[in-house]
Amino acid sequence: MLKSQTLNRIVLGSSLLALGTVASGCSSLERLAAIGEKPKLSAIDNPTTQAGYKPVSMPMPAPQPASFNPNSLWRNGSRAFFKDQRAHQIGDILTVIVNITDKANIANETQRSRANTEDSGITNFFGVTKVPLTNAPIPGRLLTTDSTSSSDGKGSVNRQEALQTNVAAVVTQLLPNGNLVVEGKQEIRVNYEVRELIVAGIVRPEDIQSDNTIDSSKIAQARIAYGGRGQITDVQQARYGQQAFDILLPF
Repeated sequence: MLKSQTLNRIVLGSSLLALGTVASGCSSLERLAAIGEKPKLSAIDNPTTQAGYKPVSMPMPAPQPASFNPNSLWRNGSRAFFKDQRAHQIGDILTVIVNITDKANIANETQRSRANTEDSGITNFFGVTKVPLTNAPIPGRLLTTDSTSSSDGKGSVNRQEALQTNVAAVVTQLLPNGNLVVEGKQEIRVNYEVRELIVAGIVRPEDIQSDNTIDSSKIAQARIAYGGRGQITDVQQARYGQQAFDILLPF
């Protein structure tokens, strides 16, 4: 009997361990296999072949016919007589200057109070001065109500963020109106921690500077992500079980 109970406990423990391993997903297996190893950098590949890539579709203006000036060496839209070295077609590279400095300081307070008193002044109802069936006299007036309510709400936001760096981006798509869809990713590994910087969005060729750079504030539909992965990030993140309890527990 004792051996049977011990065997059942071993089977139950093994089942729970296997279930936990499956629930944590393949990422846990990869992390176990990478114990003692440095985080691997992602392979350089074509951004358009990634699983989450989707071509950008934006409203386009009506096409304008090109105008040429006869007997002139100057071409409309050019900045110089020589070839423009700025990014202008798929596969070209430009540098995105990420300069984000946000600061918000908001404080508000709302107070509300209300006091109501209702007194009908009626001591009888159509001459009836006693309660039916009980034959007891009506106490005081028929309708008298008092109510009070109050609320006090306070809220404040104090946030400050700053991110200044540069990242090279590749032109992945050329829209019909000439705008460029760019995407860039940068990975830096320091010891056992990898820092990732991702920039994507739509830029106008006119906003690209002569040195082939563009400020992040001039990128439409900008998607900028800065984060990391490695041992430090693992320590800062809650375990899968704790995250699951935070999501499932209603209190």
